[in-house]
Amino acid sequence: MFHGTITKELTSHEEWSHYNENIIEDQKDFVFVKYNGLHLKSMENLQSCISLRVCIFSNNFITDIQPLQSCIKLIKLDLHGNQIKTLPDRTFWGGLKNLKLLYLHDNGLAKLKNICVLDVCASLIGLTMFDCPVSLKKGYRHVLVNSIWPLKALDHHIISDEEIIQNWHLPERFKTFNHRLFFNLCPALVKGTTYEDEIKNIKQIISRINRILAHNSPVLIVQRWIRGFLVRKRLSPLFKRKKPKDKMIRVLETKWICIGRRHDDKIMEDIFLLKPESHMKGKVAHWKKDKTKLWVNFH
Repeated sequence: MFHGTITKELTSHEEWSHYNENIIEDQKDFVFVKYNGLHLKSMENLQSCISLRVCIFSNNFITDIQPLQSCIKLIKLDLHGNQIKTLPDRTFWGGLKNLKLLYLHDNGLAKLKNICVLDVCASLIGLTMFDCPVSLKKGYRHVLVNSIWPLKALDHHIISDEEIIQNWHLPERFKTFNHRLFFNLCPALVKGTTYEDEIKNIKQIISRINRILAHNSPVLIVQRWIRGFLVRKRLSPLFKRKKPKDKMIRVLETKWICIGRRHDDKIMEDIFLLKPESHMKGKVAHWKKDKTKLWVNFH
């Protein structure tokens, strides 16, 4: 176990021992960084990781995350279990336009006003802040839900319509903290995961959140009904249009013969025993005046 900076970790940790020190210069190409439980105190060298998309720095001694400002392509940022007491300003979070999942639980965040800077995160879908002092404050959830507009999941529950629309009393199924809205936003870390595994996991989490909302949000249910009605209304002329009847005429190998219902067994015998065509034509001529026709198709 190492107690120091990322530079020391990269050059001295056993998992990186087979790399050359020049790997530090190639940090601009890093897309995935995972340092969990290594007691790191600083993130200063991550400022050169401009391509970073997934950053996991959980269970360390991090207090300042300002070096991440240049990592504008971040999709997932896991900083839970550190010693962060204040968050950077709105300029920092406004630059993370692709950030979808942010894990800040089990930190020292205590001021409600400070965490409101997250309202500029344009794509933030999931956020965790449980086990932080600020989560014990009255109105903590209400403030975050109504400040961060794209947010869909906070801590252990999906955000309900009751939390967004004030004074709207809903049935038990749609109420806040209903068991249908429970969701584990931060599953346990799996050792040895790759960048592809993390991206797949992110997509699964977001897909699961959307699926829960689709079945437990009255607003989304009504919107789905309205969209379905408008689509059916627009396409209704196509369904009502009658298809023209196909003419029962074929000129190739198929032979069509018209036979009246009033016929004797001799005619049926001629047809199904497939006698020569010239012989059948002579017999059919006698029934041309019949009103009711029977079409027989054979090769």
